[in-house]
Amino acid sequence: MSSLQNKHTLKFLTAGSVDDGKSTLIGRLLLDSKAILADQLSGIQHKLADDESYDLAKLTDGLQAEREQGITIDVAYRYFTTPERKFIIADAPGHEQYTRNMVTAASSSDAAVILVDVTKLNWEDEVVDLLPQTRRHTLLAHLLKVPSILFAINKLDAIKDPDTAFINVKNALEKFISQANVTITNIIPISALKGLNITSRNADKHGNILCEKVYQGPSLLEALTALPSHVTSNTQEFHFPVQFVQKLEEAHDGSSTQHGRRIFWGRIAAGNVKIGDHLTVQPSGAKAKVSKIFTNALQEELQGATTGQSVGLILDQEIDVSRGDWLIASTASVAGQKEAKATLAWLDDEPLVVGRAYWLKHGHRWIKTKVSAIEHHLNIHTLETEPAENLDKNSIGEVSLVLQQPIPVLPYNDAKDVGAAILVDTATNRTAGAVLFK
Repeated sequence: MSSLQNKHTLKFLTAGSVDDGKSTLIGRLLLDSKAILADQLSGIQHKLADDESYDLAKLTDGLQAEREQGITIDVAYRYFTTPERKFIIADAPGHEQYTRNMVTAASSSDAAVILVDVTKLNWEDEVVDLLPQTRRHTLLAHLLKVPSILFAINKLDAIKDPDTAFINVKNALEKFISQANVTITNIIPISALKGLNITSRNADKHGNILCEKVYQGPSLLEALTALPSHVTSNTQEFHFPVQFVQKLEEAHDGSSTQHGRRIFWGRIAAGNVKIGDHLTVQPSGAKAKVSKIFTNALQEELQGATTGQSVGLILDQEIDVSRGDWLIASTASVAGQKEAKATLAWLDDEPLVVGRAYWLKHGHRWIKTKVSAIEHHLNIHTLETEPAENLDKNSIGEVSLVLQQPIPVLPYNDAKDVGAAILVDTATNRTAGAVLFK
């Protein structure tokens, strides 16, 4: 079996401040890995002086508004393959206005590449001030438990002393992550525009290798290739959010032995399940046993399934189960909760209002919820927690929630799909906040 078959696909996002070169970096990865069709290539080609070049950002800026403004608004997903691995890239917006889109991409990523534009920093000083969005995206990736975080210091080809700039910015990043207690994998010098240190430790047209004297590590693609794919822990007890209920019909020849039985479809959020397991329906408390487990479209019957698999379950008796309900192992120690503590990343333009009703979407279930108290918020500059009466856009805080109905809650650190939810404004239907249960 080839090394490509042995390795799981790596899902990673690019993040950072606006115009740090995220879209250009992804375009470079696609170009150098030969993942661009000829007609796409001709569409982004243009002349620069006596050299032929490409507007690489156009490969990911797909919306008309993105092309007109030269910015990324929505998350763009791109795919490419090398002889060693398959990759899915999420190009997240850099503007504070679109931080909610970055959160969406980070929640399902195996790694985050956070770009740092050296031309925006006081790189000549020994103490370099990092941009707020660099700090914010790093903290969000850490809170969302993205398994691997890398920094790529970009545009080092555009300054007179790349070695000094790399050292000073690297020191600033290391100081920041130490204070924030964030673990990272690599800090890598690159030029996305020129393709330096992207796929290999290559030289420019003058034969110079970027930061050769002060950096002896891998190229960005080499570092990404070596990263592990996130494997969800199976230590938690079985939790299954019901997404769709299907009525099984009798076959035309009358041979069906499951006439009238329903199948409950969804993706396993935590734990394992096998035929014969006892389950409890939340919130009703009804109990039943698993009699059959199917893969998609009833193509194959399984003896058991695990976290991350999408399956259909048939129970041994007819009980009331609807979309939004949870099927949970009867041995599970966690009962439904109507009060919970959570970390909240506030994403709405309007500040969080304590005591106001919001919709909480947990799994496939919608519940009216109030934030009863804001314990504190995180100052992204000092990394200290401070008292707060409200949370403004892009703030991160600790809150107490009161729910209209009980829901099964596990800590986000233990089971991401059970421990996460979103708050939605009841009037505008905007996604207002990302909830990470404690």
